[in-house]
Formats: sequence, C-alpha cells, structure tokens
Amino acid sequence: MQIPQTERFHRALAVLFGLSLLTASAAADDRPADEKETEMLAEFEQQLKRLNSAIEDDPNNVDLYSRRGDLHFFLAQYDEAVADYDRMVELEPKLDSSHWRRGIAYFYAGDYEQAAGQFERYHSFDNVDRENGIWRYLSQFEAYGKEKAREGLLKYEKDDREPFPDVYRLFAGTITADEILQRIADADISDQEREKRLFYAELYIGLELAVSDEPTEARRHLARAAENTWPEPAGYGPRYMWHVARLHRDLIDRQADDEAQRPVDE
Repeated sequence: MQIPQTERFHRALAVLFGLSLLTASAAADDRPADEKETEMLAEFEQQLKRLNSAIEDDPNNVDLYSRRGDLHFFLAQYDEAVADYDRMVELEPKLDSSHWRRGIAYFYAGDYEQAAGQFERYHSFDNVDRENGIWRYLSQFEAYGKEKAREGLLKYEKDDREPFPDVYRLFAGTITADEILQRIADADISDQEREKRLFYAELYIGLELAVSDEPTEARRHLARAAENTWPEPAGYGPRYMWHVARLHRDLIDRQADDEAQRPVDE
C-alpha cells in the first residue's frame, strides 16, 4: 500500500518515541526462522506494555494509537488493532479515507463488510493503487462470494507499479499465477526489483488461493512471501505487508492443526 503524507508523519513520530518496527531479521542473522520470530514477538509484547503506559499518560495521542494498533495486528490481536485504528480516526477524522491498515485489520477480525467499505473509501483517496482494489475483492469474496466480488472489481484507468497490473488481472480471472511468476522471471530488471515483484506476487497469489479454500497451495506461496528479504529494508508499507504474509501463513497452520485434532465422527 502507498503511505499517505499524514501516515508518514505518524511513522516518523513513532521512530522518535523509540517504537521501532521489527520484521524479518537481518540477513546476517542465520538463526532458525522460528527462533527469530519468537524473539520478534517477545519484543512486540514488551513494546506493547510500554505503549499501554504511554497511552494512559496521553490518551489523545493519535500516534500512540497508531503504533499500538500495529503491534496488536502483528501479534494477531485483530479486534484490538481495529479498536486502536478506530480511535485514530475518532481523534483525527481526516484519516478515515486513507486508513488502509484499518481495512486489513477489519478483514482479519472477520468484519468483511466493514473491510470492503474501508477499501471503497480508500479508492476515493487513491484511484491508482490496485493493491487496495485487491483487498476490496478479498473482503467482498469473504462477505458475498466470488461471483459478486469479481463483478464488483474496482476499475482503474491509470498505470500502477509492478507487479500489480498483472496481479489484479489474476483476480479478474484473465491471467494465471504461473503466468505472473513467469513474466517476473523473464523480465529484464534488477535482482532487487525482481525480489520486490516476487514478494507481492507470492503474497497475493497466496491470499487468492486462501479465500478460494485451497490452503495447501496458499500456504506455499505465503511462505515464500514471508521468506522474501526485500520487504525489511524497503520501507514501512512493505514491512507491514510482510507481516500479513507471515500472519496468514500461521493462520493456515493453526486451522490445519485444529482440523487434525478434531474428533472423527464414527
């Protein structure tokens, strides 16, 4: 997602507060991924405690709710993330149309109609960003089914950054996942640009498969997105979406575990 100017300001203030955003560990860290993730989540828990105290002292600070909402989301506490993002909009109403993070939090909290509405409002703010249109599709798919979601795909006339034109066509049903990945492999681009395109392609191919109830294939693509090293140095938006890949991969794993533990009817 593209970061609006007001959101950039909030992110800068968060850094000043010492509330750094951890994601995938640096490439030089060769510890097992699960060990790094455990450490990351423990640090998020500590940051959350500090933020709870900070908000008690300053209950109308939009930036503190922004950071705490992120931490709740990264810790898979989706209802709490929605509450903090809602509070941001209460305190600063002009954030409503641009608050894409709230839309994603609504989605994972299971409030798909609210999520779709958030992404519709974002379209009035930015009518180029197809990533937003994908999230509206995903939300409508969960709320109303695939046919209505496809019929309601937002229309775009201006160009967008790669690989989103192709990825958007995946949701329209006019290109396959394999074709998208092959086009990225064949493109005459730098290694960094290829990793960027692969990250977003794998993420959204995985999410399309997830809502289509194909968890095994979805997890394979989401795991690739979570293993991609491009998002960490790329900026706030890519790092946030890296967490989405990680969280949805873990959600599929939890659902598989629950299914395996469910008693078989005799």
